[in-house]
Parts: sequence; C-alpha cells; structure tokens
Amino acid sequence: MPQCRIADPAFNAQQTIAMMQQADAQSVGLVVFPELGLSAYTCDDLFHQKSLQNACELALDHVVQASTSVQSLVVVGVPLRIDHGLFNCAVVVHRGRIVGVVPKTYLANYSEFYEARQFACANDAISTEIDLLGQRVPFGANLLFSDPKWPLFTLHLELCEDVWVPIPPSSFAALAGASVLANLSASNATIGKADYRRQLVEQQSARCLAAYVYASAGLGESSTDLAWDGHSLVAENGQLLAESSRYCDLPGLTIADVDLERLSHDRMHQTSFGQSVRAHSAVLQQFRRVPLALELSTESPLALRRRVDPYPYVPSNPQQRDARCQEVFNIQVQALVQRLKSSGIETLVLGVSGGLDSTHALLVAAKAMDQLKRPRTSILAYTMPGYATSERTLDQAMRLMALVGCQSAQLDIRPSCDQMLRDLGHPYSQGTPQFDITFENVQAGERTNHLFRLANYHKAMVLGTGDLSELALGWCTYGVGDHMSHYNINASVPKTLIRYLVQWVADQAFFAVADRQVLLDILNTQISPELVPSLGGADSLQLSEATVGAYDLQDFNLYYALRFGFSPAKIAFLAHTAWQSQQLNGQTVDLATIKATLEIFVERFFQGSQFKRSCVPNGPKVGSGGSLSPRGDWRAPSDSVAASWLADLDVIP
Repeated sequence: MPQCRIADPAFNAQQTIAMMQQADAQSVGLVVFPELGLSAYTCDDLFHQKSLQNACELALDHVVQASTSVQSLVVVGVPLRIDHGLFNCAVVVHRGRIVGVVPKTYLANYSEFYEARQFACANDAISTEIDLLGQRVPFGANLLFSDPKWPLFTLHLELCEDVWVPIPPSSFAALAGASVLANLSASNATIGKADYRRQLVEQQSARCLAAYVYASAGLGESSTDLAWDGHSLVAENGQLLAESSRYCDLPGLTIADVDLERLSHDRMHQTSFGQSVRAHSAVLQQFRRVPLALELSTESPLALRRRVDPYPYVPSNPQQRDARCQEVFNIQVQALVQRLKSSGIETLVLGVSGGLDSTHALLVAAKAMDQLKRPRTSILAYTMPGYATSERTLDQAMRLMALVGCQSAQLDIRPSCDQMLRDLGHPYSQGTPQFDITFENVQAGERTNHLFRLANYHKAMVLGTGDLSELALGWCTYGVGDHMSHYNINASVPKTLIRYLVQWVADQAFFAVADRQVLLDILNTQISPELVPSLGGADSLQLSEATVGAYDLQDFNLYYALRFGFSPAKIAFLAHTAWQSQQLNGQTVDLATIKATLEIFVERFFQGSQFKRSCVPNGPKVGSGGSLSPRGDWRAPSDSVAASWLADLDVIP
C-alpha cells in the first residue's frame, strides 16, 4: 500500500514507482497496487474533470517508463476514458509496455458507494482493443495474462466489488486457466468488515484452487465520510499466506510466496474442478489470452518467505493444535462407536505394548465405551511380553491398563514362539542367537494370532494399533502380524500427531493428575518394536528410526508426497527450509540427513511396501494429509519400481 494524495496523480505515480522498485529489489514477480491508486479512490465527481483525467494518463506514462528497468509484472489502478465512457481500470505494465487493461465488472452503488455515478462497467464497453499512450493494447474483463515460459502462471484481474458478488469474474477465470487472481480494491473500514474480507479472500482462493492477491486502498484516502485501513492479503487455496497491518501511517509491501505447482496438482487431483470447466465451457471460450514475456531471474535460488512447518500434520499454534487433537480424537471415537454398533459386537480386544500407538488406541477405545454407555471392562487388553520386552514398557502397559479401567492380562508369548522356532528348525531354538527377520516376525505373528483367537473366544473385535507412518514405510508385519486387525483406529494418524494426541489426553481432565504420569512416561519412551534382545545394554536397544529414519522427517516426506505429489527434489528443498533453524534429537538437520532420509522413504514407499497397503483393514480417515487405504486416497500397484523418484534424488546436493 503506497501513500496517496487525492486528485494528485503525479505524487501518486511517484509513490507507486518507489514501491514498485522496492518490490523489484526483493525479486517480487507480481506487484499489485490498490484500486484507482493513481488518482485515489475517493475523488467522487472530480473523476469527470478533464484535468484529472489527463493527469492520470500522464501519471500512468511515468509508471510505464519507470517499469523499463524493473523485472516485476506491475498492476496499477487508474480511471481511463474509453468509448465515451469513464472506466475504473486495472492496467498491467511490464518492461515499458502496457500489456493490457481490465475494467471493473461490477460497480458498487449502494450504501456509501456511488460508483455508477462516475463510471461505466465492463459490460458497457464496445472496444476490445484501445490506443493508450501510443500503444495498441487489449481491453476487457475477459483477459488472461500468461507466458509460455512459465506455464503454471496465468493472471486474471478483478476490482473490489467483483469478488463480493455471488459469482465473481475470477471464478470463471480460474476455470479458464488463471492460477493467480488479483484484486485491486478500495474497501473502507467498518466494524467486522476486515474479518469478513479475510474470509472472502480465503474462500475465493479455495473455491478457485488459486492464489488470490488482494490490495486495498488506505493511506491518504479521504475521510469525509469513511475510514480506510489499507488491508492487503495473499491467500493460496484457502490458506492465508500474508496479511498487512491495518491503519498504517507508512507505506508498506505485503509479500508472499505462491506455490503454483501445488495449485496445479490440486486442480488435477480434484476432478470436480475439471467437471466445472466442462459445464461452463461456453463462458470460458470468451476469455482471451494476452502473451507476456517475463524476464524473471533464475540464476540464483531465493529463500522462501513463507514459513514451511516442519510438522505439517501438527499445527504449531497451541490453540489450533488442541483443536486439531480434539477433532481427530472425536473422529476416531465416532468411527469406532459406529463400527461397534453396526457389527453388533460389544467387546474389544487389543494388544498393549506400553508404547505410543497402542496407548492411543486404548484411550480411543475407552472413550468409545463411555459414549456407548458400556463399562470399560468391555475392553480386553493384553500385554504380551516377548524376548525383547523391556521392564519399562511392560510396567507402562500394566499401569496404563489399570488407569483406563479395562480388563487386563499379561500373556507371555515366548513359549508359543519357542515352539514355532523349533518347528522351523530356527538356529535360535538350538541356542544360537540369530535375530533375523524370521525371529522378529514369529513374535509379531504370535501376538496377532493370540489376539484374533481371543477375539473369537470372547466374541470380540480386534482393534488395530498401527499408524499411518508405519504403513507408509512398510514398518509392519504383513498378514498375521501388526498389519492386520478387524478395525485399525490409527490407520490415518501419523506418528508425529499421535505424540500430540497422547499429550492432549494427558492435559485433559480425563484422569487425575497423579494417575496420568504413565502417559508422560510413555511419551518419553524411545520408539522400538522390542523384537530383538538388547545384548549390549541401553545403547544397543533396537530403535525403529535406526532402520526407517526419523519419523519427524518421514512424516514431512509423506505429507508432501501424498498430499501434493511433489518430487523428492522439491520435498528436500521444502524440508531444508523447514528444518534449517530446527534441531532433531539435539542434532542439526542438514541437507545430507534430509537426502538420506528421503532415499529411505522413496525406496520403502514407492517400491517396497505397497502390497501391505493394498489390503489394509478398515479405519477412519482423519485429515486431508491423506489416508493410505486403497479405498481412500491412495491406489498404487504393488509391483511398481522407484527408479523415477530415485533418479530425482540425484538433483539434491
């Protein structure tokens, strides 16, 4: 928002040029100024004065000339005489050239607005091309500005009231291919209007699967009857990226990064967008493409301005995080209640390890029984120590089951595992400490086998505990193992979110303060399958992340691969941006670590474990970050190879 003076185009051009140059110095690709910024919006009947009209054209000429040394694509607001009418226009300027002129479609002419008194609307225009400052330029509200060198960028312009109507022009423009929608506005300040304006911009960007840039007038506009706050916003598919301070007494830039690839992916993925294109094809054919020749420098990489959250599944704002945890918990409880009602089953069976996943599953089960008005003793919980079960996790499992108030039992699986290993002729049964995959999976299989037979015996349902992160990485025992259950309540909840869910339950008044210490102890326990005995003390403890990589990084990789289909190179760039000022387990997360973790992810996700995901049990989807059920967000062949993704890793330094 620049400083303006009412009916002083020369001054306004000077301010516009200064801000245009500031933006260009910061490598801004598109700069949008407020509605009628070269004249000021609040000129009223002065707009019909020839002197002001001439001064506005001269001011526009100054801006055009100054743009010669600027890389940015610039959009300014100015009143223009065309076809014996006066139009409220957005003028696109680039490198000393006027690229096109867009008139306002809908004129506000109610309450405090009297625009129809001064201006004609876009539908009143006769010409589709005009002569302006010695140039022949396209004119109309149906212009789309694009450059073949930047195929994901197509710009459409509308002015203020255009976005407040039931079907904004930008809605059709988005269907016609516009990915960036810009609004030159002069929206005055009244109580509550800023909140509504913000919602309007966010919702329009979401409906259009586009970026929406909104620049409103403020500093210097007339206060005869109104006040102005200079509210500027940038949103991307419903997410607010940047917002100006309001009522500023100094000019300022509101700058944001826009991810055009992300928008393109969402349009491709959301098939109803394409259906809308076909439904309105007759209207869309009226749009005209205006070619650009952008000269944006790509010689050196730019740091992102937008914050990339290292934990995309977990809101960084504590209030939003609590709301997210409550919503996820409620979804899981509701889904489990419905499954129990529909199946007619009154009893649940689950294994409790003393770790995160089974803890959360048990908490959800307890809440579901409360909601069904059934006693928590309808939950049959078993902790099943094996060869590598630690005293810590065994103690935590017993304390947790006592806290919840379910039926609990300890079932030692070692005798049945011994028998299985003897039947196999495994070296361990002969006294040789061979801790291979067979040794591990015999234990996982015996646990699941016991749970299913217990469910048969008690006419119960086996509640699964495995999470989204494990499923993505194939970190589960296929078939008769932790891969299988009657209903998997954590199926679409990633490990990073489960940590916060357990913490959230601990923070609620579900349990007495003294009793919930077990939840905190579980949160502080290292993640381990506990299938291989620790022969060398604590340092040789079998850690899941030593094999599959840090869950904090793998959940980041999963989110951007699953939700947006990004390449490993782009995921690495985003991860580097997100983690460069963060530490993980006391260590700096450098690009080498990011690349190594990504390689594990690519090999396991795209090649090694799809067969496990192709036959997962039922379980509720909880978020837009994805579900890996073949009945939901992810369908893939079990015999695909990861060569294309691995090749993309080579671009990462």
